[in-house]
Amino acid sequence: MSIFIDKQTRVLVQGITGKQGSFHTGQMIAYGTKIVGGISPGKGGQTVEGVPVFDTVFEALEKQPVDASILFIPAPYAKDAALEALDAGVKIIVLIPEHIPLHDAMEIMAYARQKEAVIVGPNTFGLVSSGSCKIGIMPNRYFIPGPVGVVSRSGTLCYEIVGHLTDSDIGTTTVVGLGGDRVVGLNFIDVLEKFEEDPATKMIILVGEIGGSSEEEAAQYIANSMTKPVIAYLAGRSAPPGKRMGHAGAIIERGRGTFESKVKALSEAGVKVAELPMEIPLLVKAALAKA
Repeated sequence: MSIFIDKQTRVLVQGITGKQGSFHTGQMIAYGTKIVGGISPGKGGQTVEGVPVFDTVFEALEKQPVDASILFIPAPYAKDAALEALDAGVKIIVLIPEHIPLHDAMEIMAYARQKEAVIVGPNTFGLVSSGSCKIGIMPNRYFIPGPVGVVSRSGTLCYEIVGHLTDSDIGTTTVVGLGGDRVVGLNFIDVLEKFEEDPATKMIILVGEIGGSSEEEAAQYIANSMTKPVIAYLAGRSAPPGKRMGHAGAIIERGRGTFESKVKALSEAGVKVAELPMEIPLLVKAALAKA
């Protein structure tokens, strides 16, 4: 099984005719994702990678049902595109662009709650049901089916860790990128809850970073509600306080969100925190042997 998406998920690509949209459409199709349409106002009637292009989301939904949409839209215009998809009834929205204006992101999240929809991102690599469906920009070759669920705030770190797992013949059920902006949709607890319920997921890897309190909140949830083993890796050990380290959310403010506080909270919740990404396959094998 998987969480959120599977091989039957029908996906739209908003911004399909752009350079990134067209390239990643081809990559998603090659992985096996059911791309049923693309959106590019004024370019309806064209095709990209064999996918029909429509002017609006509503026009696309007149042709076939849609479960999810991925946005390759410049940040200043992402709000309009996201609200259009939500208005049309799309239930999973993957926001690839980073630095969507803060108030725009807040408006998207509020409307998504009203529509009972799931937002992944912004500033996310997406999510993948390994071997079945990829809605995102992650490299295809690393994501093979297996028993490990992964949830991450960082894209490149996630690729590295999943790559180490793949090299050790360990696959994943679902991999979810939460996104690195200040305001995001799904959080650690949302995804951990789904993994706990998924019988195919035997253990979880949590990839966090400095800034905010989401890892500490996840630690409390793990201690109180999780029965499956969790392994963590945290980025930002040597980051100086007050300096932004790439992600808008990865900044320590007023002593909150430090590397040390996150390690302490996770360790006290029974989570093994790896010091290096390359250690994770051995920790996973040990945890799976006990599970």
